[in-house]
Amino acid sequence: MAKITLDNLAHSYYPNATKEDDFALKELNHVWADGEAYALLGSSGCGKSTLLNIISGLLNPSQGRILFDDVDVTQASTADRNIAQVFQFPVVYDTMTVRDNLAFPLKNRGASAQYIADRVQQIGAMIGMEAELDKRARGLTADAKQKISLGRGMVREDVNALLFDEPLTVIDPHMKWELRTQLKSLHHEFGHTMIYVTHDQTEALTFADKVVVMYDGRVVQIGTPEQLFDKPEHTFVGYFIGSPGMNVIPAQVSGNAAIVQGMTVELGQSFGALDGKVEIGIRPEFVTLTEGKGLPVKVRRVEDVGRHKIIRAELFGEEINIVAGEDQTIGADMNCVTFDPDRVNVYVNDWLKEGEVAG
Repeated sequence: MAKITLDNLAHSYYPNATKEDDFALKELNHVWADGEAYALLGSSGCGKSTLLNIISGLLNPSQGRILFDDVDVTQASTADRNIAQVFQFPVVYDTMTVRDNLAFPLKNRGASAQYIADRVQQIGAMIGMEAELDKRARGLTADAKQKISLGRGMVREDVNALLFDEPLTVIDPHMKWELRTQLKSLHHEFGHTMIYVTHDQTEALTFADKVVVMYDGRVVQIGTPEQLFDKPEHTFVGYFIGSPGMNVIPAQVSGNAAIVQGMTVELGQSFGALDGKVEIGIRPEFVTLTEGKGLPVKVRRVEDVGRHKIIRAELFGEEINIVAGEDQTIGADMNCVTFDPDRVNVYVNDWLKEGEVAG
């Protein structure tokens, strides 16, 4: 287990990068605590895998350092970093049995035969492959082979960190849930530092202690699932986290009020003069559909998803989403929305702006 420090870290795939847009990974300065589980979350091309490969030693950064427990490992090999990595597609030894695949990392490190047998049996149960332990990997499905890769990554208890690069891509949906649960249990039991790359918010939010949200090569927020939901620090976080995501609406802000198309929206905080692109953000869960009170909307459709209803509406020509209770009746005369003032966030140039509590 190790504390991981990213010190002035950045990377470009161009040999002579000069401007910020040349960098796939913009400058990062973060400390990730020993023994915590982190998920790197973001859309394709945001820099998640680049960062993971730098941490693992598969890629040398253009600038900056990687430290494990304050020891500089930037130039160290993957083996010397003492990490285990599981990739998006299965990497197994086809001619070996499942048992031998799982035992391979332990045999390489000279573990005792009894320890290997016990640990392989434990991991085999964890990945649901006890019955296949003595089968050769060659005849197994891609789904089963990826479970072997996961098991081989988890079999060692002495690693500095476990790194997972979208490991559940080829796993069926039910098994995804089971394996996420098992990974969480493993983390609680052994306290490994874990870093898990995904573009799936459900995987990230259910697996991690802290979610690292990346956008355009930057870390735009690190926080718990609750923090990402309640206070997205960037409009991308608000959009990417939640289903549906946060509504973002252009506005002018003065004091404790936002002006949207000439109409006033009350805010729970008070703000001074704001320069730049100003927007307000409100989660659909904190928008209420009303009869004639608030901002005017046109309801386009209502989606009943079981526990609640998602109302797709139009506000001044732009889509707005509203979450209503399962039992709420949506009447034809419900043509306005109000916002919970304490749940309205203010953004300037896409970044959260904190105000003072309105008095």
